[in-house]
Amino acid sequence: MSETADSLLEVRDLSVRFSTEEGAVHAADAVSLAVNAGETVALVGESGCGKTATALALCRLNPEPPACYPSGRLLWKGTDTLRMDESALRRLRGGQIAYVFQEAASSLNPVFRVGAQIAEAMRLHGEGAVGGERLERLMRLVGMPAPRRALRAYPHELSGGMQQRAMIAMALACKPDLLVADEPTTALDVTIQSQILALLATLQIRLGMAVFLITHNLALVAGFARRVYVMYAGRVVEHGPAERVLGSPAHPYTRALLAAVPRLTHGNERMEGIPGRVPNPADLPPGCRFRPRCRASRAVCGRVEPELVAIEAGHEARCHFLKSTI
Repeated sequence: MSETADSLLEVRDLSVRFSTEEGAVHAADAVSLAVNAGETVALVGESGCGKTATALALCRLNPEPPACYPSGRLLWKGTDTLRMDESALRRLRGGQIAYVFQEAASSLNPVFRVGAQIAEAMRLHGEGAVGGERLERLMRLVGMPAPRRALRAYPHELSGGMQQRAMIAMALACKPDLLVADEPTTALDVTIQSQILALLATLQIRLGMAVFLITHNLALVAGFARRVYVMYAGRVVEHGPAERVLGSPAHPYTRALLAAVPRLTHGNERMEGIPGRVPNPADLPPGCRFRPRCRASRAVCGRVEPELVAIEAGHEARCHFLKSTI
């Protein structure tokens, strides 16, 4: 997990389960990961792989019930958030760990002005009276054009990119140690996506905070994240330094995700899609969960689920046919 003395967050063998009429849904299964102070870590996988359920679990934001945590630990600066009371959780949420969710238009309250929503978040975390000058500085920090006008605007009066900048400003208002960015560029065009990621990278360095990026797009990770965790059907199937995971992917699923990334330099070459779909978490296949979609699967893959194998120091993958160089 790359745990160090600088670890802010350590997730150890976390399982997230939802009770439904069809039975138990295992959104995350024995997930382990770590985020160190001041670094950027990415969690990558297709929709339905359990990324958001894992991210929401950090602050116990999955509604309980139907959610529960049958096993694991969520250590924030050494304290297990699964054992925190509601008062401690309220201080944690937005104060020390802040979230930027996808589709800012659905996260901002449409009937309140943007400035009022940011000021409310600050007051809830003991920031006291919040003046207009302080709010303007915050909006300038996130590169908001005409910050005074944006503060007086209602969310629908702002473009998608400006709405996302407002959400980032709200998340940063209480100076969190960790920013969780869950698909922060969804529904934005390519140019605005690049701007938002560049903004997050600049803020991460300037403010010294850690960033936990949740995305389905490996192309967004390159050059931004230091370490990458690849998730499939509730399991981490590969993790390691970004340059190794992206440059020499070990798991067939990671290779398939990279092959599906559009490349402008490949001329008329077609992208390779991944056949099939992510399995229903209430009805997972036996053995390797990626087996039904894997072109390299063999008989053993349907019988035995593989363990994480150390390929080299700090780089592990979950596959029967990997060789360790350690």
